[in-house]
Amino acid sequence: MKKICFVTSTPMTMRAFMSNHFKALSGLYELTAISNFHSKGDFSGWSSGIQCVSIPIARPIRPLPDIVSLIELYRHFRTNRYDAVHSITPKAGLLAMLAALMAGIPLRIHCFTGQVWATRNGLAREMLKRADKLIVSCATHVLTDSYSQRDFLEAEGVLSSGQGVVLGHGSISGVDCDRFCPDSAVRERVRRELGIPQDALLYVYLGRLTLDKGVLDLAQAFSMLAQKCNDAWLLIVGPDEAGISAQIYDRCRSVQNRVIRVDYTSTPENYMASSDVFVLPSYREGFGSVIIEAAACGVPAVASCIYGLTDAVADGETGLLYPAGDIEKLLDSLLRFYDDPVMRVEMGMKARERAVTNFSMDYVTSEMVHFYSGLMHEDT
Repeated sequence: MKKICFVTSTPMTMRAFMSNHFKALSGLYELTAISNFHSKGDFSGWSSGIQCVSIPIARPIRPLPDIVSLIELYRHFRTNRYDAVHSITPKAGLLAMLAALMAGIPLRIHCFTGQVWATRNGLAREMLKRADKLIVSCATHVLTDSYSQRDFLEAEGVLSSGQGVVLGHGSISGVDCDRFCPDSAVRERVRRELGIPQDALLYVYLGRLTLDKGVLDLAQAFSMLAQKCNDAWLLIVGPDEAGISAQIYDRCRSVQNRVIRVDYTSTPENYMASSDVFVLPSYREGFGSVIIEAAACGVPAVASCIYGLTDAVADGETGLLYPAGDIEKLLDSLLRFYDDPVMRVEMGMKARERAVTNFSMDYVTSEMVHFYSGLMHEDT
């Protein structure tokens, strides 16, 4: 049985993106997962039949620890002689692809899920971009989780034309359309628990709270909307990684009573099912899986018109796109959904249909299995 090693910086990435792929691939190949494993909880729910190896990989650039991690990965690859090494996330990709090349691993696959440098300028942008170019030069195969991201990387000279591969219609893992689905009982319960009126129009953001995600833009646009629309509410769900909660409330000062904050959740589907419109005003995304999850719940989206999100939203059919950073255009999109409940329902139905047809978890996993079947056949 051929051997594949998957490498990420955090166990959360394994759980979020690879669980279903592992179930399908583990019956065909011998799988190993390398990440920063710290406790048994890091393995729960996805690691059955998979060898898990803990090697520390720091997300930020740390020269000395990074060299140590590179050496550990190289030694592990030399000892275990995998047929393929597959990396996800930037730092894991850089270290794993370098180590796999030095160790003589024949198949080296990296999956791009977005570029940190897309919103940077100057030296920082150039250094991070060069790191991605180095990943590509070390890899034998490159995946991107959206067509627009592949086009962006080609335009930036990171990928050559036709070099990147997209599985199916895009998305790294797809969406569990049984878990993420419309549910009127959940909608009623979540709103009751949070003190949100059942007949309110609820806009929801779900994700990490960072400046790159455009959360402050959303806060400002919603504040303007809520002053005109007394039954509009905003629910913001996710960990505050940038310490900007106070700024969010400050921008919504006059309508704070209609802004609800929930920290990290393991049940995002409940909050999506409780909402009327999903909002992702991000400045950079690889694909925007969270939009497809909301779509599977029958919820249309307002999203910034950037690479990655243009794949996740069919503009005018399953949601509305607006120019990133344009708060007036964001407000206009929010208002369109507020003013037109028929459009809101129709787009929600189309969003659900598109998610099930193009982005279901099992469909994307079948594409991953097909991808590896082709690779392993080529390598024999």
